[in-house]
Amino acid sequence: MASARWLDGVRPYVEPAPLASLALGISSAFPLTMINATLASRLAEAGIEKKSVTAFALVILAYNLKWLWAWIVEGVKIPVLHRLGQRVSWLLVVAALVCAAAISLGLADPRVSLAQTAMAALALGVAGATFDIVIDAYRIELLEPRQLGVGAGMGQYGWRIGSALIASLSLVIATRAGWSVAYMVSCAFALPAVLTALFMGEPKRHNEITAKRPSEGIVRAVVGPFAEFFRRQGALVILAFILVHKIGDTLANLTFRLLFNDLGFSKDEIALYDVGVGFWALLIGVFVGGVLYARLGMKRSVLISLVLMAVSNLSFAGLAALGHSNWGMAGAIGFENFSSGIGGVTVVAYFSALTDLRFTAAQYALISAAASVVGRILSGTTAGALVEQFGYVDFYLLTTVVAVPGVLLFWWMARSGLVDRSIGSAGVAGEGDARREAPVSN
Repeated sequence: MASARWLDGVRPYVEPAPLASLALGISSAFPLTMINATLASRLAEAGIEKKSVTAFALVILAYNLKWLWAWIVEGVKIPVLHRLGQRVSWLLVVAALVCAAAISLGLADPRVSLAQTAMAALALGVAGATFDIVIDAYRIELLEPRQLGVGAGMGQYGWRIGSALIASLSLVIATRAGWSVAYMVSCAFALPAVLTALFMGEPKRHNEITAKRPSEGIVRAVVGPFAEFFRRQGALVILAFILVHKIGDTLANLTFRLLFNDLGFSKDEIALYDVGVGFWALLIGVFVGGVLYARLGMKRSVLISLVLMAVSNLSFAGLAALGHSNWGMAGAIGFENFSSGIGGVTVVAYFSALTDLRFTAAQYALISAAASVVGRILSGTTAGALVEQFGYVDFYLLTTVVAVPGVLLFWWMARSGLVDRSIGSAGVAGEGDARREAPVSN
């Protein structure tokens, strides 16, 4: 009987909408990977100085600012293609723009014109962030409330698999045929999302809501998503949770490579444990996160993941105290990635459920940007100084303490009923209800 109940948690992974989330995740990884990993390798190979290489990372800021133009994706209809549906038409157009920007970046030669390369990279950053807006909205609206957990998990799987394939394949092709060809071939990774959109069509949940929504002017299209969110009871508390829940985790993550280097780990050891063990531990955590969400419900699974992510920082305090230990490194990296995998499913599912189906694209763009902005600012400005001041052991203890307010805030939100009251129509419209302790599964 117990095994049958857990099998019920596995079965939703093979349903059409979660499988679509897998394909969407693969395509979502394409532009960001081409900027994060591939472009850095290309610039270094071209002999560009390090400060210029790192400055290119600024194009990723487009992903934090995407909420500024998400309303366009929400409200502007694309001529002719709109007959395919708002989400499908935008996905097809933005996929084409992402490919055009990637090809443009591939044709630009940083040794001839660094400015042209920077402009092409910025274009890819903006197009990629817009691709994210459309994909996130499409994923949320394809999934029924009961599927939000496994859908988030499959999206995480797709992103990780896509990122690994894109980064490795582009390097292999560049070695044999040059960077221009590598960038052109990489455009094939936009196809999973395009084919998914053409096969699945416009999300039923989106159609049902927008059919009842009156035509809106520009002002309402811009203001509406924010006005709707902040009219909810406890909106400021919810926003506070979104802002603070990952601060400790983000602070700790930025310093891992510094710790490994200072403890004397070789590049081979880092590759084996940080990349190898960490990758598989994260994939296992993603799967477990989906099962926990399906079996325990949203509130309990999110709380468990928050506790695990906070405690995982202690494992690095232990590694720092232990010193150079392969087993210690494997354990710390494995636990941290396992916990992050669970959190990447449960917390993303909660954030997805927060959106109103009238404004899915704009609201999720705002939520996802807010979820990382505070941690990134603090990490970039204080993490290194804190390590120098306190040392690694006390620093990781501090990051654990910093994570506690987010855990306690969500616990209070769940106990007071605020979590349930905060859920938008994305969490209740359709099959199942994200507020249930154990969502109904077929």
